[in-house]
Amino acid sequence: MTKSNLMSVRIRILLLTVGAMLAATGLADARPDSRGMNCAQILAMIQSHRAVVLTTGPNTYDRYVRQFGNECDWPEVPMSAYIPARDGQCPVHRCEEPVNNFPN
Repeated sequence: MTKSNLMSVRIRILLLTVGAMLAATGLADARPDSRGMNCAQILAMIQSHRAVVLTTGPNTYDRYVRQFGNECDWPEVPMSAYIPARDGQCPVHRCEEPVNNFPN
């Protein structure tokens, strides 16, 4: 193998590696955006997948779950939340610790 062929192989390997890294980071950022879906689509997605991470704004995202299911880790429970949807605010649930401020 000549020196120029060896250099060509190294450059190809480098380009493939950089391309794979860029593709992986691009896929990691790809998640459904609630603002581009209507509320029925959001609720159907959550129901069918049990839990979904949704983008809700330019720099915000969260994990939303079914109301009745085992998607939350103890001591968290599904709590009501509203997220932006194409057709307004959509009522969903996310895992949160319950508030224990009951009077004695």
